[in-house]
Amino acid sequence: MIPSPDLPNDVEALKRLVVELREDAVVKDLRIEQLKLQIAKLRRMTFGRSSEKAAAEIEQLELALDALEADRAERESEREPSAARARTGEKRKPVRKPLPAHLPRETVVHEGPCACPKCGGTLTKLGEDVTEILEVERRFKVIAHVRPKMSCRTCEAITQPPLPSQPIARGIAGPGLLAHVLIGKYCDHLPLYRQSEIFARDGIDLDRSTLAGWVGQCAGLMRPLIDALAKNVMASSVLHGDDTVVPVLDPGRGKTKEGRLWAYVRDERPFSGPAPPAAIYFYSPDRKGEHPQTHLKSFTGILHADGYAGFNRLFETGRITQAACWAHARRKFFDVFEAIKSPIAEEALTRIRALYAIEEEINAKPPSERKARRQAESKPLTEALKTWAEETSPKLSGKSDLAKAFRYMLTRWASLTRFLDDARLAIDNNAAERAMRGCALGRKNYLFAGSDKGGERAAAIYSLIETAKLNGLNAEEYLRDLLARIADHPVNRVAELLPWNWAAHKNQPAKAA
Repeated sequence: MIPSPDLPNDVEALKRLVVELREDAVVKDLRIEQLKLQIAKLRRMTFGRSSEKAAAEIEQLELALDALEADRAERESEREPSAARARTGEKRKPVRKPLPAHLPRETVVHEGPCACPKCGGTLTKLGEDVTEILEVERRFKVIAHVRPKMSCRTCEAITQPPLPSQPIARGIAGPGLLAHVLIGKYCDHLPLYRQSEIFARDGIDLDRSTLAGWVGQCAGLMRPLIDALAKNVMASSVLHGDDTVVPVLDPGRGKTKEGRLWAYVRDERPFSGPAPPAAIYFYSPDRKGEHPQTHLKSFTGILHADGYAGFNRLFETGRITQAACWAHARRKFFDVFEAIKSPIAEEALTRIRALYAIEEEINAKPPSERKARRQAESKPLTEALKTWAEETSPKLSGKSDLAKAFRYMLTRWASLTRFLDDARLAIDNNAAERAMRGCALGRKNYLFAGSDKGGERAAAIYSLIETAKLNGLNAEEYLRDLLARIADHPVNRVAELLPWNWAAHKNQPAKAA
């Protein structure tokens, strides 16, 4: 008979233990399915034709385990050590593997004081502590922080220089390595298990659960900056908004569910506006209209958006006005032309193309020039287009795709032509669609998020990376410096670390508030 473990008496500790056991069961079930598929693949390789489907299923299971371990590692990092010990008694401290000896090493010696800070007496060296931090530049290296430990001959007090703070307390990862992992996953779209395999080629043993824990802790560390970025973006008077599907693992049902990533972009560069470009992302477990209402609760102004009905409640209040997207209207005619080479669809495309030609010429021009050109040139073109559309569409079959394209355009005419009278507005919503491209590429590579928590984590990191790119920064260099500074940076000056302010402050040490 298997002896029962010593169980804690605390109800909350028991609940946490049940949750952990449930998570362990899910991970083990996934591992069993993975091993079954691997066995099936080996059998086919030996006795029959190989199957690409089996390999793909194995890869999806690897990603599922990656995501589950990420959430579990993040939750463990948030708990107090005493709470963790209370669950099952004193836990054995894990043994950290030494960093590989073949890596180049850089030694940083932290000089101690010349005299005892307590009494001014003479100090005698007792020894030193060496803390090794794994860092990456063009290749891995180890930075050894040497801190001499000194003893006072007069009062026997022991003093030692403090260890510089790290993004992850007591962790081996330097800010450069953390930035490298974040850029790999959210910019270069490399799943963590693939990054782990890449690191292994250099003899670095970094399990994907370790990498997942780092990602979660970095996202938590940068949360004040994400909040400041969101507040800054929502203070704009004009935004671009869009959303895209993010499959999310749903282990209890044995399949994925559809989550959503929402992007809101401020970009005043087309009309030479003073505010720097920025993007903020949000995650939601579904596409209900309540989510954009929550995201935009502090926003007042004009929103570039597609025809998603979930935005309608916002437009009905009068606090937010819609500017529709000509790219969406054009795309419907383009699909018809590509399918049947319709001359009417081609005519619509030619007329819309003329509007875009004017926009290309006035891009980045002052608002006065943009409005004057639109009133003089674009407005007559749109009026002629509407007249032609109203004359042509009744002659078409109401059920045809071409008739639907005309209806889409004419029912949104007021929103489509709003840009003619406001120089701040763009002709389309492509700024938001460009912000979604990276998410779509990432979705193809890592297939799904591991949980709703993982989706929120992705939204936070996408926000900083995309905003850095919009401001012409090297996103990895920015994240490297950000992670090196943010733990010690005064929270009331967190705006200094926003991408458009970072260049002016990156060479200045953080000062206490």
